[in-house]
Amino acid sequence: MAKILTGGVGRTEVARTVGGLGIAGLDVAVCNDMDAAVLLRSGQADFFLGTCHTGAGASLGVLVGLLGRPACHTFGRGEPTEEEVAGLLAQGKTVFGFSLDRIDTVAPRLARAIAAARA
Repeated sequence: MAKILTGGVGRTEVARTVGGLGIAGLDVAVCNDMDAAVLLRSGQADFFLGTCHTGAGASLGVLVGLLGRPACHTFGRGEPTEEEVAGLLAQGKTVFGFSLDRIDTVAPRLARAIAAARA
């Protein structure tokens, strides 16, 4: 089971998108940045998907500051390939940021990759 927290401007839409995929073994919850950092640090959550208008700053600002750059990656307004996402997970990234206009493509790609990595 992987617990995914969603935050930022599009947190509800990301949770709905990931939850709507019906992937077994994923638990998705909406969360604010500060609570997410505490839950991730304590092992009560595994991943964070954050969104903002550009996908670069506000989507991860608090988490970069509290968890460190090595745990975080932002796609900005880009759309990563499945291979890129798998590589980032293999590197130990657990916190991801992306822009609101990429929720429909990036959130499912991340969710599927997380499920595959946990299988």
